[in-house]
Amino acid sequence: MSASDAEAVVDDASIEEWERVRDLPPSAKLVAKVLEYEDTLSQSELAEETLLPPRTVRYALTRLEEADAVESRFSFTDARKRLYSLDL
Repeated sequence: MSASDAEAVVDDASIEEWERVRDLPPSAKLVAKVLEYEDTLSQSELAEETLLPPRTVRYALTRLEEADAVESRFSFTDARKRLYSLDL
């Protein structure tokens, strides 16, 4: 398999994974893209990065969780916070 063939396989796989997010609202897509670049963030950090209101970020995360596109876990440093990462 050549390097270009390997890239095509990776591109096809990532396109299929992003299909889960395709029909979600723009705010959810933005949150997903930020998580793609930033890896793991809390809800407040997502609000800062996206410049979206906290309520909109909460809604976007709910929609992403329903689509199985994000993974959440409790923060080890502050158990009151949840950390989110992209699961595509």
